[in-house]
Amino acid sequence: MSTKIRVGILFGGKSAEHEISLQSARNIVDAIDREKYEVTLLGIDQGGRWHLSDVAALQPSVQVLPRLAANGSAAITLVPEAGTLLEVAEPRQLDRLDVIFPVLHGPFGEDGTVQGMLKLADIPFVGADVLGSAVGMDKDVMKRLLREAGIPIGRFRTLQRKHRAVPGFEEVVDDLGLPFYVKPANLGSSVGISRVSTAKEFAAALEDAFRFDHKVLLEENIDGREIECAVLGNDTLHASLPGEIIPSGKWYSYRAKYLDEQGASLEIPAQLDVATIKAIQQLSIKVCETLGCEGMARVDLFLGSAGELYVNEINTIPGFTNISMYPRLWEVSGISYPELIDRLLQLALERHRRDKQLKTSYTD
Repeated sequence: MSTKIRVGILFGGKSAEHEISLQSARNIVDAIDREKYEVTLLGIDQGGRWHLSDVAALQPSVQVLPRLAANGSAAITLVPEAGTLLEVAEPRQLDRLDVIFPVLHGPFGEDGTVQGMLKLADIPFVGADVLGSAVGMDKDVMKRLLREAGIPIGRFRTLQRKHRAVPGFEEVVDDLGLPFYVKPANLGSSVGISRVSTAKEFAAALEDAFRFDHKVLLEENIDGREIECAVLGNDTLHASLPGEIIPSGKWYSYRAKYLDEQGASLEIPAQLDVATIKAIQQLSIKVCETLGCEGMARVDLFLGSAGELYVNEINTIPGFTNISMYPRLWEVSGISYPELIDRLLQLALERHRRDKQLKTSYTD
């Protein structure tokens, strides 16, 4: 009988970041310690169906990001309160998993939906819990909480489709200046984001952002260095050395991140003085504590010319692709990729044991 810990790597999903998820999953599969962990690949196609998958599904084509096929493998489901997988067409019980590593970026995976399901299934999972995932995904709610905690952020406005009221271009310019950014509130990887300098660009940017979400943010442009810091831990959080993203264009777009090898250069670690590094680390940990995030997170910041820091956003399931900052920041901070995966899985198991100690019944 195997004594290995059975890990389900959950990837894909109903999100515009589906393809990025497959890239991340592939790297985790390559890095995980097979002597310690037995891996089951769980792919979610863009229709929302779960499948038992294999490594072949994670292979990219030439210059095209991979996508999980909606047919071929058997559909499966996860049974609440049992943590057990069942095959759907001809129901049969598969092995119970000991822990799940969700590598789902964006809605229906990073926003608390899958986290809530996994809690109902009573199975440990890597990353933030339900609340931390939900507020970390919703940039509007996230920024309001950060502002309430006195954490420095840029100016922003929120638009909702249901209100139908869209401010005029000149009104936004008076409030946020030029250029400004338009982005979906609940998405990442620079999907649906536009840099706006004209009224015509503003109209097109709103149309594009509302394709992905019912809520859209307008954010001021902050002139500064783009800094990222990785955070790891449960009750006690640790921050990595910071890294810097230096886009070759005006900003760090989806194409620059994933499709254009010359889209940006990464300075890992960033060339910063000791005091600034410490300030970034402390602020990144405070962001995680404010938003209730455990396990892992990547905090994105801007560093101004006078040394001022502004928090841009948090990513509760950061990328694990070949160019992703989260694992690379920990590598230069002394934690190798395989060790990082091991720590994240152990943190998930540790939190599950901690939560099981809570009482679920009451007698006077």
